[in-house]
Amino acid sequence: MTSIPTAATPVGDATIREWIGLGVIALPCMLYTMDLTILNLAVPAITRELMPSAAQLLWIVDIYGFIVAGSLLVMGTLGDRIGRRRLLMAGATSFALVSILAGLASSAPMLIAARALLGLAGATLAPSTLSLISSMFRQDRQRTLAVSIWIASFSFGAAVGPVVGGILLAFFPWRVLFLVPVPVMLMLLVVGPRLLPEYRNHTAGRLDIASAVLSVATVLPVIFGIKLLAEGSTPALAAASALPGVACGVLFVRRQLTLDEPLLDLRMFRQFKISAALGLNLVDFFLIFGIVLITTQYMQLVLGLSPLEAGLWSLPDGLGFVAGSLLTPVWLGLMRPAYVLCLGLIVGALGLFVMTLVGGPGSLYVLVAGITLFSVGLAPCATIIADLVVGASPTERAGAASALNETSSEFGGATGIALLGSLATYVYRTSFVHAAPAGLDESTRVIALRGIGAASEAASGLGASGASLLAAARLAYQQAMQTSLLCACGIALCAATAAFFLFRGQTQD
Repeated sequence: MTSIPTAATPVGDATIREWIGLGVIALPCMLYTMDLTILNLAVPAITRELMPSAAQLLWIVDIYGFIVAGSLLVMGTLGDRIGRRRLLMAGATSFALVSILAGLASSAPMLIAARALLGLAGATLAPSTLSLISSMFRQDRQRTLAVSIWIASFSFGAAVGPVVGGILLAFFPWRVLFLVPVPVMLMLLVVGPRLLPEYRNHTAGRLDIASAVLSVATVLPVIFGIKLLAEGSTPALAAASALPGVACGVLFVRRQLTLDEPLLDLRMFRQFKISAALGLNLVDFFLIFGIVLITTQYMQLVLGLSPLEAGLWSLPDGLGFVAGSLLTPVWLGLMRPAYVLCLGLIVGALGLFVMTLVGGPGSLYVLVAGITLFSVGLAPCATIIADLVVGASPTERAGAASALNETSSEFGGATGIALLGSLATYVYRTSFVHAAPAGLDESTRVIALRGIGAASEAASGLGASGASLLAAARLAYQQAMQTSLLCACGIALCAATAAFFLFRGQTQD
């Protein structure tokens, strides 16, 4: 039976058992992000068979990430209390069972419910695995390498998700996509107890249910408000939707300050290293998620690639993130973390600038080169920040710290999609007004102003005159993307400056 380590466990080199265990941990992390991306290609097939409404289709795609974001903090803290390996095993079991349920869904509401339960199970994976790494790899340099591999597994899953989905859908019905995680989760259940250590905080009290409810009630409305803004709702409606979450957040903080054993120990934020790292992590994922959405639409709606072709051309982006993650320990061996963070963000900003050069011949190659450079540059930030957060947190709070890291990633990504997407929408509408072909009837103009997707649909029904409408929409979207990329470039350079001054005293032991 595996012993349960305590805070007094001596720091030493990891053995071959820990490194094999890391490989086991990486597999569910890869599937976690694959599940976020693999479903997009199946949307037409699901629509034909289940006939969901527009709102139901939106929730089929979005509910997984939505529930993950709301449950991370509770799951991370729960792992500290009941055992991180135990929570991971429970999550893997649930993920496999609910994946089968999703594959058997006979209606849109059933599929939405299954995807929501998948999100709940998926929320156990990231904080459990990262906090287990903090227990398995106590030596700083080895932990950094382990976190690099952990980050790379997420990136690889996101990169291969569309490709795997496209290949499977070429030969099998859409339901098989939900069965992909089952054998991997079963393998985790078999080998996990033999290779992964157990850790729990023996001094922690019972889980405070009121705090757990407040944490979910804080995150979900705020994420929903951000999503509404990203989807084009008015700022007033988005703010009204997020307001209950803000109110619950105030109550949550007040409750944590009065509890002897809070769900979230706010004293962690007194550590400058943790607070600064979480803030930089939010900016990092703000850029990553916001840019990926904009460039993916450009590939399909401006360059005319199919979803599978866009997925294949996105592979260099994902593989660049994998390479950047795995090279992080090498760079940290040559320079301090502050320099790696600063240099990585500068390289990311350079990649963003390269992407603004699209528009002429070879635009696809320019775009892919720029986004690959961007990914290689930003990957070390995610790795170093995750390592800093779990390394600076008390051992008994590693699960909660890991959940905070993941929650900041979710908030950053959602905000990036909302704000950079809103900027792109504003510039697109403004540019289209000036670029719209003469003689365009008002009803078609109103449709085209909704976005390039709507403009493409409208153009397809107009025959020869649709070509000029589509050309104007594509030009407007290109200008919108370039503006958003330049804005993101400026944010990346500001973040690079902040990273240098915030972390220049940090050393890699």
